[in-house]
Amino acid sequence: MQILAQSQWQERTAAHEARVDSATAAHRARRQDHRTHPVEDFLFTYYAFKPAQLRRWHPGAGVGLAGATVAPHADWRFYAADGDVVAVDVEAFAAARGDTLRFVRDLLERTATRPGRFGCFGLHEWAMVYRLDPSDVRHSGWPLRLGGAGTDAVVESHQVACSHFDAYRFFTPEAAPLNAMTPTRESQPALEQPGCLHAGMDLYKWAHKLVPVVPSDLVMDCFELARDIRSLDMRAAPYDLRELGYEPVCIETAEGKAQYAAEQRSFSGRGQALRARLIDACDRVLLGLPR
Repeated sequence: MQILAQSQWQERTAAHEARVDSATAAHRARRQDHRTHPVEDFLFTYYAFKPAQLRRWHPGAGVGLAGATVAPHADWRFYAADGDVVAVDVEAFAAARGDTLRFVRDLLERTATRPGRFGCFGLHEWAMVYRLDPSDVRHSGWPLRLGGAGTDAVVESHQVACSHFDAYRFFTPEAAPLNAMTPTRESQPALEQPGCLHAGMDLYKWAHKLVPVVPSDLVMDCFELARDIRSLDMRAAPYDLRELGYEPVCIETAEGKAQYAAEQRSFSGRGQALRARLIDACDRVLLGLPR
């Protein structure tokens, strides 16, 4: 086990808190004023991990903190003190969350070994508003860039090929049969692939579900990837969000498709690197358990 001196882990704690405070400042300010944001709120509403939880610094499994009487971790769940050192109790975590740990590790590995697909062009967001009454659109306060009929025409003139269940399940009833496949929760491990924007954003979900065995720097790296992907997701969506500073990626054009696919490939590369780190974090627990 790596042991961090009190000064080391206190310095890392302060740096992490500053990083989180910067990343969440706008959201926290909007929440105080009861304002919403169609792009950035997603990371705090769809993913059930509050800014205060994100702000807690965790060293991850295999790292001990000297000064157990000073470290707040001693009072946190899944930590245990041994003399003057406090560290994650991996056996207690595995006993409580073992099924989740194994599911996440299997899903990540299966996803990582598949080739990415880069021809969906973000049409899942278009399928979520297909043939809806304007008042029923999720972000009804923002206009559709091509109007209702124009949005429907884009869906009808393309092959919709969404592989991610948590995107597909929000398709309108009229759009669901147009998808090239029928993702389910059960088929998720068989369908998830590294080119999918939602699979990339979900790395943040898997990271925070595995706190505290996953170190906080990795959780924040996943958060920042999810934030960047969400921006593309909504720039390529049918909404006109230019008032908020989001220039549209016009996926109904050849140029827009090329731009979307290029950004998607870049995010896929970042996601694969984070996926490997998450798998390693899982293995630090699973391989260290008594046999």
